[in-house]
Amino acid sequence: MSSPLRDILSPSRLTEVVDVGASPLDGGLPPYRPLLASGLCRVTGFEPQEDALARLNATKGPSERYFPYVVGDGAPGVLHVCAGTGMTSLLEPDPATLRLFAALVPLAEVTARVPVATRRLDDIEEVAEIDFLKTDVQGAELAVFRSGKAKLANAVAIHTEVSFVTLYRGQPSFGDVDVELRAQGFLPHCFTHIKPWPVAPAVINGDPRTALRQLLEADVVYARDISKPEAMSDEQLKQLAIIVDHCYGSFDLALRCVMLLEQRGAVKPGAEGAYMASVQNRAVVRPR
Repeated sequence: MSSPLRDILSPSRLTEVVDVGASPLDGGLPPYRPLLASGLCRVTGFEPQEDALARLNATKGPSERYFPYVVGDGAPGVLHVCAGTGMTSLLEPDPATLRLFAALVPLAEVTARVPVATRRLDDIEEVAEIDFLKTDVQGAELAVFRSGKAKLANAVAIHTEVSFVTLYRGQPSFGDVDVELRAQGFLPHCFTHIKPWPVAPAVINGDPRTALRQLLEADVVYARDISKPEAMSDEQLKQLAIIVDHCYGSFDLALRCVMLLEQRGAVKPGAEGAYMASVQNRAVVRPR
């Protein structure tokens, strides 16, 4: 599949994607799927659950590789295997907050506690570079970010799940994650999914999962702070443009990167106009 933007930018290499908690839940596709389908990236993923890892390896393409590592702070840990696969975590489910959301209680039942060795992201030899990090680790996100500061210094985008109401003991909240990622030079770019949940004991229209207003979790994208382009290399600007264009349809942010690159003389004259022409017939989804 062709990529006009990649042709305009001529990055020096494929985009390096790292996926921590790589098992797709509910049959969903990872956010970097458009890059993978277009042959624009390489994926290094980590998934400690055996069944999920086997499924990933059974369907992977030539640009994907997966390892059974538990990414965290580098200390020994315990994997709390839950009845609901999507709730398995290094952290213990918190009964106090789970009581607010009755439908989640049976999913959070711990069926096994498995001692594991965790690995710091900076210490994983299989990861040489990171352009785009995706995490889905049920409360351990902050440990991943803090353990990967050296490699994340060159990253330009992070897609992570955050929690507004914490379901695990000692789980960092959205605010904690936001402070850390801002300190590492990222700014929130967009929410791709916001998950409300019904507060018990209310049941709406007979469905215990139909929510009203209570926020529970969301998927949020952070991008390297574009207000400080002097701190970004040409390659970082190219990688950021490619990621936000292909994965999120963020043509405005991609155009800003192209403009800066043209001003630097890092792309051919007319690159900004060529990119604008390439997006004229593409649908732009505007948030409500």
